[in-house]
Amino acid sequence: MGQYTIRRSIQAVPLLLGIATISFVFMQLAPGGPLALLAHNPRMTQAQLNNLKANLGLDKPAIVQFALWLVGLLHGDWGYSYVDGRPVLQVIMERLPATRELMGTGLLIAFGLAIPIGLLAAVRQYSLFDYATTFFSFFALSMPVFWFGLMLQLFFALLPSAGMYNAAAGSVTVGDALRHLLLPAVALGITSIASWSRYMRSSLLEVIRQDYIRTARAKGLGSAVVVLKHAVRNALIPLVTVIALDVPRYFVGAVVIEDVFSWPGMGRLFVSSLETRDYPVQMGLLVISAFLVIVGNLVADLAYG
Repeated sequence: MGQYTIRRSIQAVPLLLGIATISFVFMQLAPGGPLALLAHNPRMTQAQLNNLKANLGLDKPAIVQFALWLVGLLHGDWGYSYVDGRPVLQVIMERLPATRELMGTGLLIAFGLAIPIGLLAAVRQYSLFDYATTFFSFFALSMPVFWFGLMLQLFFALLPSAGMYNAAAGSVTVGDALRHLLLPAVALGITSIASWSRYMRSSLLEVIRQDYIRTARAKGLGSAVVVLKHAVRNALIPLVTVIALDVPRYFVGAVVIEDVFSWPGMGRLFVSSLETRDYPVQMGLLVISAFLVIVGNLVADLAYG
């Protein structure tokens, strides 16, 4: 297991390098740039723009910029934000706790509801509950996440719809933090509840038709023991893959949800860095999201055991 983990970790290095290269190329091909807004300022002279380019390193060829960024990344220097001049790693780490809280709660809600829903739908196949959950799953999978977030704000107006806590209160309480967290976490996890419950249902239906399940029933074991002890564990194997690969997708979903609910996390930081063409921050966030995808794949492989 240790050798396998080391081998997979080594294989991840060229993959991360390739993702970083492609991301940098697309950023360079995009029209405009970090100084596009300043260039349209009538008070900004060409000499001032040239000085800014030199200070930010934008006067160098693109290949040199990428090489310098890559060398700095390997040494733990992720560059400096074009917006406020602070280290990129510091900017991202300030937003990480908020995104981690939102993603963790969304995953907890999704996992805690999807498994029981899928299990009951499989055990009670073609029942009213099964049909209801099927309708819910198709509805949840087809609706845009941002629309669902807006609907939650509309129908649950008594709950806070923006921010992590009530800044006017002066101090943060657990109850206030949970009230602010509930709506964005549900909006983030709703798609996973629909998807994972369907995977759980189909996988469990396949498992409970196997010969060893019939043997367990023939031995006189109760239905609960057969399903929970013998069937569910094997039915979870394909679901583990889906969950592990969906965890990085939560970062993408957090980009939308954090913007809708004004949640001060990495997703909202990514949107603002796109608007200001803050290339170092964008590259740092893309590397982190690519790393999460690779770790998700590795965790899925290790969790099979």
